[in-house]
Amino acid sequence: MAAADTSRAIGSVTLLLRDHLIRRGFDVSVGRPEEAASNNGGPKLNLFLYEVAFDAHMRNVELRRGDPPPLWLILKYLLTAFDESEDSDSAAAHELLGGGLSVLQELSILRLVAPVIPSVQAALQDNPEALTLGFDEGSVDLLSKLMQGGDERYRLSMAFQVRPVMIIPPGPTSSSLLVGVDYTTAPNTVIGIDGVSIDVAPTMGPVLARVAPAAFEAGTTIELFGDNLHGANIEVALGERQLTITDRQPDRLQVTVEGSPGTPIADGTSLSAGELGLTVQRRLSPTRVRSSNVQLARLLPTVASATMVGTDLRVTGRLLGHGPAEPNTDDVVVVLFKDDGSVQRLFDVVAPASTQSQLTVPGVGAAGLPAGTYLVIVKVNNQQARFSPQVVLP
Repeated sequence: MAAADTSRAIGSVTLLLRDHLIRRGFDVSVGRPEEAASNNGGPKLNLFLYEVAFDAHMRNVELRRGDPPPLWLILKYLLTAFDESEDSDSAAAHELLGGGLSVLQELSILRLVAPVIPSVQAALQDNPEALTLGFDEGSVDLLSKLMQGGDERYRLSMAFQVRPVMIIPPGPTSSSLLVGVDYTTAPNTVIGIDGVSIDVAPTMGPVLARVAPAAFEAGTTIELFGDNLHGANIEVALGERQLTITDRQPDRLQVTVEGSPGTPIADGTSLSAGELGLTVQRRLSPTRVRSSNVQLARLLPTVASATMVGTDLRVTGRLLGHGPAEPNTDDVVVVLFKDDGSVQRLFDVVAPASTQSQLTVPGVGAAGLPAGTYLVIVKVNNQQARFSPQVVLP
């Protein structure tokens, strides 16, 4: 198959149509109807190619597996008849048009029958699909659009199309050696699985769609949803901390966020509360991973209790923020909320412990707040703890 020859396929279809009509006794011209009217004074048919369109039904059809699809086109024509006086609206022209339509109806399959111009034969002979000819609706609107202008006259015409016309882009074909064959031996040796020397990933990597719940405390079991999440080499990372996978499915992972005493997240030695990036990673080697997109997850602080120690407020729990001595000092805010629903005081000068298990708000009892019961709201890096204990100020 010569790909270079198919580049002439559009013109070759026009020449083939013309030759079929000529062999049946018609004088045939090619071009715009108005120009064809003045070519000569005899009765004739005119072929006008007015549109070339892509064939949507054949768009992805390959000639060979692995090769890019060729261009599959639809050629749309007008057939116009002229009598001896260059008139297309006379009874003689109408009779001639009917004769041409009869021939086109006969040519429902456009065949390369002899004698055919060699260049036309070369351009169309490798088209694997038969060239079919079908009539279109030659409406007044279509003809008026095609024949508008100062030098154009409206001429009765019939519309038809030819499809699918193939054009092969130039370029090498896609081929490769077989896997599992040793081509260095003579004769070649079939070695099976021993011929596989690289790991091939079936996808570009995991894709993460959502996390449920989106906000969680240390010790919570969460679910990750997405695509390509299965495999023994899949890992889940929250920030810089790897989590424990408890269940694996192609589109779902179940993961536990460490919550037991002595584990890095629960002890506050690896992460702080806040919005953190959650990713699924495919481990490619000890030093390489292929990561999914990032989903934001909200790791919440946990408040266990709140008590007054003298004039200071002391809160215990987990992930309550690093103290000022830490390089990544957290933004910790404590709010006292009156039981009648009014916010009484916000304190952003606090003293968290380095273990994130305790924080102290100095001078709460001496801040001039009215006596009564207050709810203690704790926010770390703009994430609010779910439990708000009560304290009583005298």
